Amino acid sequence: MPTPPEESQLQNGALHEGTHPELEVDPEAVPEPTPALEVASADTVNADSETEGAEPNRSTEIHSGESDSPPQAEEPVHPQLKKDEGSRTFTMRELLNELKTDENEANDPYSQQSTPQHNAEQDIAAMELIDSVTGVDEEGRSRQRILTYAARRYASAIARNPGDYDALYNWALVLQESADNVSPDSTSPSKDALLEEACKKYEEATRLCPTLHDAFYNWAIAISDRAKMRGRTKEAEEFWKQATKNYEKAVRLNWNTPQALNNWGLALQELSAIVPVREKQMIVKTAISKFRAAIKLQFDFHRAIYNLGTVLYGFAEDTLRAGGSTTKEVSPNELYSQSAMYIAAAHALKPGYSVYSSALRLVRSMLPLPYLKVGYLTAPPVGSVAAPHGDWKRSQFILNHESLQQLSTDDEKLLSPVPSNRSGDMVSTNVKVSIPSIVSVTTSADLTLPPGPVLNIDTIRGPVFLIADSWETLDGWLDAIRLVYTIYARGKSDVLAGIITG
Repeated sequence: MPTPPEESQLQNGALHEGTHPELEVDPEAVPEPTPALEVASADTVNADSETEGAEPNRSTEIHSGESDSPPQAEEPVHPQLKKDEGSRTFTMRELLNELKTDENEANDPYSQQSTPQHNAEQDIAAMELIDSVTGVDEEGRSRQRILTYAARRYASAIARNPGDYDALYNWALVLQESADNVSPDSTSPSKDALLEEACKKYEEATRLCPTLHDAFYNWAIAISDRAKMRGRTKEAEEFWKQATKNYEKAVRLNWNTPQALNNWGLALQELSAIVPVREKQMIVKTAISKFRAAIKLQFDFHRAIYNLGTVLYGFAEDTLRAGGSTTKEVSPNELYSQSAMYIAAAHALKPGYSVYSSALRLVRSMLPLPYLKVGYLTAPPVGSVAAPHGDWKRSQFILNHESLQQLSTDDEKLLSPVPSNRSGDMVSTNVKVSIPSIVSVTTSADLTLPPGPVLNIDTIRGPVFLIADSWETLDGWLDAIRLVYTIYARGKSDVLAGIITG
């Protein structure tokens, strides 16, 4: 299904009742080790690589408060959700391959630039850092020998040609990977020192080649790792701000990078936990927009889908602590319901991932069961899209794993909870769109339709036009319908059905 160009921030969900359960800790939901460095000769980093079997390498907790201090009495006592940082894929374009010949370097336009004399002492210090790294086990030691060999090759290339931005970039990758190979219990240099050297190499490479988007991406990862070591401090805040700027540069240079957008959202999410309260809401909304932009590029990007759920959950917590809605349209209950929708969708796409299963146990009751989403849309009389605007009626719609349905006006009050299909005749419907019949879901600018944000659901039987209450609610419906369709297209509808009707 094609995606619209818009990038939005919030959507409305359905209200829910009841208390929030305590988080059942999943023993499998622990941070995973960093995967081995990908050895490839490609010219771009796989910032957006997503494979069905790949698992994220790390997960850390999202703290919805402003500091690490214990919660105050008035704060909601809700468990925390973990976030999914996704695969940290590096591409070392020259590792174990011959470096470019002097002739090729002479023909490189960037190599002809006038550059200051390279800091040889800094290069020596970087090599000393790499030489002193020891792996945790035999595999780690073998891996580090390869990294050390590669570092010497890049150092030699830079000594011959200080303008070789490729060698600088790859050397930075070696330093960054060596930092992940440091044993915390060994006498090896600190991870931070290696990451700092990597950042210097990335900075120099991007100065020589300002369009090197993969360098900006991996530089942002290195800065983020340095920020994590500093907790919730002013120094960490500055690092997170630097990381977000580099992710922004990477995305501007290569917009088709869902993983970079996802990481950008994660960095903003971390930043929002440090900044003053008055700045937090805007940063959270920006993080939401980045996760949503990643999903628009890749509908089955379960990591971004899940992370969007976690940031909405934290937003709901903050809103509840503030004593109510922070906006005119969105209440804490609606935000919790939105959060649950995305987490349920991520679990349906990746049912075997324990982090998603654990989170789903927490938020499932926040869904408008036995549906995934319930809300209002304005619809024309059945079979009459060209009806006068006054004949269009605002009514409730329900979305499950099978269809989007309009409820009869007389029966809308039966919601909360809505009776299940299995209990007999539910309610009469006007508009009904089966999920398998959908061709695309987009917005529309048709001036013949009533004013407002138009949802255009193109089906094999023709288009269905509906009007959302606001652009925020339109984004929610777009996401919900696309996610359900994607789950259906991936053959996971039975998993979603089990979540909402089980």
